[in-house]
Amino acid sequence: MMSEMWKKHFPLVPSVKRTGGGRTVLLLTMPSRGVITSVMFSTRGTCIVSGSDDESVRMWDAYTGTELAILNGHTGCVNSVAFSRDGAYIVSASSDQSVRVWDVSTATECMILNGHTDRVTSVAFSTDGTRIVSGSSDKSVRMWDASSGRQLATLNGHTDWVTSVAFSTDGTRVVSGSDDWSVYLWDASSKGTKHMTLNGHTHSVNSVAFSTDGTRVVSGSWDKSVRVWDAFTGAELVTMNGHTHSINSVAFSTDGTRIASGSSDHSVRMWDSSTGAELGNLDGHTAQVVSVAFSTDGTRIVSGAYDKSMHVWDATSAQVTTLKVHRVTSVTFSTGTCIVSGTWDNSVHMWDPSTGTELTTLNGHTGCVSSVAFSTDSSRIVSGSDDKSVRNWDASTSTLLSPPKGHTDWVSSVAFSMDGTRIVSGSRDKSVHVWDATTGAELLTLSGHTHWITSVAFSTDGTRIVSGSWDKSVRCGMLLQVQSS
Repeated sequence: MMSEMWKKHFPLVPSVKRTGGGRTVLLLTMPSRGVITSVMFSTRGTCIVSGSDDESVRMWDAYTGTELAILNGHTGCVNSVAFSRDGAYIVSASSDQSVRVWDVSTATECMILNGHTDRVTSVAFSTDGTRIVSGSSDKSVRMWDASSGRQLATLNGHTDWVTSVAFSTDGTRVVSGSDDWSVYLWDASSKGTKHMTLNGHTHSVNSVAFSTDGTRVVSGSWDKSVRVWDAFTGAELVTMNGHTHSINSVAFSTDGTRIASGSSDHSVRMWDSSTGAELGNLDGHTAQVVSVAFSTDGTRIVSGAYDKSMHVWDATSAQVTTLKVHRVTSVTFSTGTCIVSGTWDNSVHMWDPSTGTELTTLNGHTGCVSSVAFSTDSSRIVSGSDDKSVRNWDASTSTLLSPPKGHTDWVSSVAFSMDGTRIVSGSRDKSVHVWDATTGAELLTLSGHTHWITSVAFSTDGTRIVSGSWDKSVRCGMLLQVQSS
């Protein structure tokens, strides 16, 4: 749920906390233009969807952090997002009182579900993808036909905002949490009969979820506790204490052995779902964490927070490594075992992701490094900077391969062609340049955008370039005559 409390914006400081020796948890950070309110992995674990107070739904590559698509249409904060199990659709809930369904393959809106009379705070698909459940500040839970958008049932009973809803895996039950301090279990048929009330929390319930086998429910509350309940008897099985502020989001791992929780104390914690023992405290966010989710295979946790970032954590270990660097502007993996980052300290850093060790620092830029990229064979690194230059580096020797070339304003994005022979760069000077990656010679200048260029990329076959700009356009150009010298 996206609380309407203050939203303090903190600077992004990618970091994770070492809790012991041994292996490390790899942290991928995806900064957002708005405050992140909700996150979820696709079933295959290759994609992440996020909702934000900037009224957008965004899709991300779960391994590289690359933004894949922006889904616009909501006119209020997007409070909750979810994938269908087959990954073909996304459902989103918003303070504009609507629920929207999106086609993932085309990044287009399929339908709008209207009926709630106040902000919609939570939404979920049934496992078979035929139904959608939503919860709202109008105190109701509603079920919808996912194909037609027809409302199937309205579940009334809560006496305050409904903050979180979820289907059981078999689709026969719905669980809801509310600011009335209660957790309700409902019959998910068209009758929508309430089965039972789970009482025990001493403040608002912010998040609820079923275990995959449907035998347990987990809930997180403003009372700082995570509680696990028997989904058939209503008995409280275990209480997990440790967070120092409100619990905003909870999730079971697919095998049901672990629970992740996100809190206003800025941390993500992992728990043993049977004993309640704390397995790990993942620190790295600099503001309250409002959404957490496991990947289907249970190896990763994604978290979203008010610091306008998402972090992806290795959920198989509680040991984590701190990378003490300046504010990071761009990161990417090599095809091997290396990470490169660009930072505000005017430098490019290379890291060993398995140990967190810094391998080398590439110095030469005189302004913030805004974009970095590896060549496909990982032998070279290209960097773009606020100093208006593009630099091409040998990744093994850390030396500059060709004289720095420049735009007339900040360079915002750089990329290699797949064959490594060319570099493309985009800049605040509104132009896209193509360079020979060996000699540094300028091959082509592409003009047309009327505002800053924010992102550029080659097509896989190297015949096209795509660019995005603050002029609200995406342009794609053919490179029929451009060849490396």
